[in-house]
Amino acid sequence: MGNKVKRTVLAYSGGLDTSVIIEWLKETYGSEVIAFVADVGQGTEINGLKEKALKSGAKSIHILDLKEEFVKDFVFPMLRCGAVYEGSYMLGTSIARPLIAKAQMEIARKVNADSVSHGATGKGNDQIRFELTYYAIDPHINVIAPWREWDLKGRADLLRYAKQRSIDVPVTKKKPYSMDRNLFHLSFEGGVLEDPWKAPKEDMFVMTVSPEKAPSRPTYVEIEFCKGDPVKVNGKSLTPATLMEHLNKLGGRNGIGRVDIVESRYVGMKSRGVYETPGGEILHEGRRAVESLTMDRDLMHLRDTLMPRYAELIYNGYWYSPERKAMQAFIDESAGSVTGTVRLKLYKGNVTVVGRKAPTSLYRPDFATFEEDAVYDQKDANGFIKVNALRLKINSMIGKTGV
Repeated sequence: MGNKVKRTVLAYSGGLDTSVIIEWLKETYGSEVIAFVADVGQGTEINGLKEKALKSGAKSIHILDLKEEFVKDFVFPMLRCGAVYEGSYMLGTSIARPLIAKAQMEIARKVNADSVSHGATGKGNDQIRFELTYYAIDPHINVIAPWREWDLKGRADLLRYAKQRSIDVPVTKKKPYSMDRNLFHLSFEGGVLEDPWKAPKEDMFVMTVSPEKAPSRPTYVEIEFCKGDPVKVNGKSLTPATLMEHLNKLGGRNGIGRVDIVESRYVGMKSRGVYETPGGEILHEGRRAVESLTMDRDLMHLRDTLMPRYAELIYNGYWYSPERKAMQAFIDESAGSVTGTVRLKLYKGNVTVVGRKAPTSLYRPDFATFEEDAVYDQKDANGFIKVNALRLKINSMIGKTGV
């Protein structure tokens, strides 16, 4: 038996795990359970959760609409850096966890809870992302992680536990993979996807059609950016969440945003994941196009050297770390010049830049031309090349080049 606690706020999804956890917390810790749901764009998954949580034994439930905050204060800052983990993963699940955990801690303070709990397993990344956020906000918070404590081994044990205690859980056919959805992406892991040689079945995908079934005519879209963030689509101002939702639909209809990778979990093992991030891919390509016009070369290159580390911090759960905050200050400063418009062609899984413009573009045809211009004397290249070649010439003279 665990130490008795008065009140626990549980990050609740309404699935089998968290339905069982409500009763387990009450039985094991003598705790009153407050269910918490963060609406970050799960769609219809939110429906019926209030009734379900109360029926499962929760004292009360708090459901917060965090979609606008999620996109504005988490997704957009991440996109300013162009963050991609291990070359492909756009961090859709990773970036939602610090917001969910922050809001959960706010509810814990509001209801005077002495502990918080989650349904993440002891093998994955989410347990770390949740708990690093908890401790960053309150270093003395009591965290209960059932999957690291109980002796239940899997779905069969959970169903047996629920039946023995008359916990009403839906008896449905188990999907052969796990899913996590928010306004930025949809992820699939586990089950049939654990064999990296097997392609996912087409009927698995939700947000996107296959590129083969996408329209035979391209879709063109214009996105306007201001200081690194998208603010308009086709000339219409949209809120962050509405803009994200709109681009998800455009990208999804054109088969954009599918990724199938084997990634490195923070705990040390590899994991195969399949993701749908249609709007995210559109914004990533579009922002880079505007940056190509407006961002200074060395500033861009320095920002890009920070990107892998920044992405790793988000993936591993360090959103509230001092180093991520310091890096964000630099990233935001570097994005200050990224104001302009990009025109993109969406066609059968591809995003192609077909136009870009900016009011403070560093690109000037009269500077870049091969014809005579007023700012550059081609003879100046002689000294420039010789100075930069000096160390190579010296290495050659002493036989170190290896060429």
